[in-house]
Amino acid sequence: MPRILVVDDSPTILKVVSAILGRSGLSSATARDGAAGLKLLAEGEPFDLILLDFVMPKMNGYQFCRELRRDPSFKSLPVVLMSAKSDRIREQFVQQTGAADAITKPFDARMLVAVVEGVLAKVKAGRGPAPPEAETMPEEESIGETSDEPRPSLLPRQLEQRAALQIIKHVTAVVAPALLEVASADRTRRDVIERTIARALGESPLDALLLSLREATSATTREVLSGDIAFVPLPEVLQVLQMQRQTGTMRVVHGLRSINLYLREGFIDLARSVGEKSEYKLGRYFVEMGTLTRPEVDAALDRAAQKGLRLGDELVKSGKVGDDVRKQALLKQSSEIMYDLVRWQSGRFWFARDPHIPEAEQARLNLALPGLVLEGFRRVDEWRLMEGTIVWEEVVVVDEAALQHVGASLNRAERLLLAAVDGKRNVTEIVAECELTRFDALKILYQFLSSRVLRSIRPTFSELVIAPRISDDSSTTDGSVGE
Repeated sequence: MPRILVVDDSPTILKVVSAILGRSGLSSATARDGAAGLKLLAEGEPFDLILLDFVMPKMNGYQFCRELRRDPSFKSLPVVLMSAKSDRIREQFVQQTGAADAITKPFDARMLVAVVEGVLAKVKAGRGPAPPEAETMPEEESIGETSDEPRPSLLPRQLEQRAALQIIKHVTAVVAPALLEVASADRTRRDVIERTIARALGESPLDALLLSLREATSATTREVLSGDIAFVPLPEVLQVLQMQRQTGTMRVVHGLRSINLYLREGFIDLARSVGEKSEYKLGRYFVEMGTLTRPEVDAALDRAAQKGLRLGDELVKSGKVGDDVRKQALLKQSSEIMYDLVRWQSGRFWFARDPHIPEAEQARLNLALPGLVLEGFRRVDEWRLMEGTIVWEEVVVVDEAALQHVGASLNRAERLLLAAVDGKRNVTEIVAECELTRFDALKILYQFLSSRVLRSIRPTFSELVIAPRISDDSSTTDGSVGE
């Protein structure tokens, strides 16, 4: 079995790369810097290839390669560079150190394995690059000299100032046109201005603004991991965080949606959905469980807003629900958010060792990540099956004859969905109106349509034109309950 030495100062990268190699039948050992890597080699451990970071403390990747080429025992060992540096700098590194290849961070697991196996095959066939003599390798400072990329040397305070200017620019570009459309007579009314700003920000993609906010706070938070979901799947990232028993906050952003995960020792204490996904409001779960009615939740929301409290805190303080019921609703809410998150195919994530979040510490849900991810994958398969058979624009009605056969066995969720079927609403509108999450509503719809409890009425042409369509990345604000 080929054995790989992974040299990188990031414990997260070491964990991820080792896991990827292990799943592909490759053995590995790790070192936190070049000096530690040389020590492993000197201790006599045999290796077939080295995966090497560029920027490391004590001894960086270039210094490591120079020392490697000095020792006849290791001189011919193939090296693959792992770096986020520019293409030009990677090419210089490969050329000057005799590295066999280079891979860009963040990298895809399949790409990493393909590069490693490709280099091993070349070396086995005698087609590996000829290693240079250590004495002929140029000074380390020459790497990147000809690069036309600016080298940032900003202090944390300067970074904050630059990010603040970017935030001002983004907000101004979005808000100013909306404010100019306000009638002159209304420009002194605070409620009108607030609604106008809220609407403008709600209708604008905020990815650029969120990136600026991230940069503004990077000097005061300990960010340890970030990446693009399209290249680094979230389930793999979550697995690493769980294995390392990390504590902190993960933020995942896609378009107008943002999800915050609060982890403690590798477990989820709380998940929050920020944005347009009204189906994950906490109040919905109290209604779904039968604890409260929708008018009771709406009244509690008004009281909570007046007192500056969250819905759950207001309900407990007023004696409407107990701590155990609130925790049950939070468990359902956080679990559903995680199931939805597993389906995301694009977006960005950041994980930081933020200060403790009081709300998450109070919740202490202690949800295990592996079970959440597996259930999320199972739902993905169910979703695909249902999505191929449901027509969103179809108006559906209850078949009373078929309903009589199952009426006595209906559970609460099924009754909630049937209550939203009025013979006029289409599937999209029913899902929005009932007090259920989209997945649960569609699952019941699918079962009812299959058993003929519900049957469709062909919509008119105008209904087809104007009816909204629910997709993975859109939702409706109708039927929102809670915070």
